[in-house]
Amino acid sequence: MSKIKLLLEVVNDMRSLADSIQAVCDAMTEGDPAPSAKAATEQEPVKEPDITLEKVRMVLAEKSQLGFTAEVRGLIQKYGADKLSAVDKAYYADILKDAEELGNG
Repeated sequence: MSKIKLLLEVVNDMRSLADSIQAVCDAMTEGDPAPSAKAATEQEPVKEPDITLEKVRMVLAEKSQLGFTAEVRGLIQKYGADKLSAVDKAYYADILKDAEELGNG
């Protein structure tokens, strides 16, 4: 492998590390909302919760830290982007589902 290719891999790994650090920072700054007390008889229609970029970033950062950096990068590219922030929000649930399978298969 040429030195240029090695340097490009280092750059990609550093970007991935920066994304991982960002995800950890975002997770640390998010406050968990207090659970609301609702009567057991109340029923709301179940709807799919909105998945945020921060949630996806956090999950992918964890997978990357577990050694699946290349696979995480492949997931992002699978959905037509070079970086996570460029992925369409409509694919966030699919990315999370695919990320769950990393290391389990």
